[in-house]
Amino acid sequence: MTFMTVRGANNAAGDFDWPGAVIDAAIIAGVTFFSTLGAATVTGIPTTTALMGATIAAATQFCIVLAIKRGLREPEK
Repeated sequence: MTFMTVRGANNAAGDFDWPGAVIDAAIIAGVTFFSTLGAATVTGIPTTTALMGATIAAATQFCIVLAIKRGLREPEK
């Protein structure tokens, strides 16, 4: 049985579920990419600049989601 938490999921052995965390982060990064690209296009930003901005936003969001799911610090004892 898998238990989902804000910090991600643990498998039956209690280890961190990396594939699940990467998939979650990729989905959220994809939403960020396309929403940023759409907003930049509507405002009239040139296509190459919009693509660069959307890529940077998506990459940053991907890393942030992984960091949150993995945990940024040791749990309190």
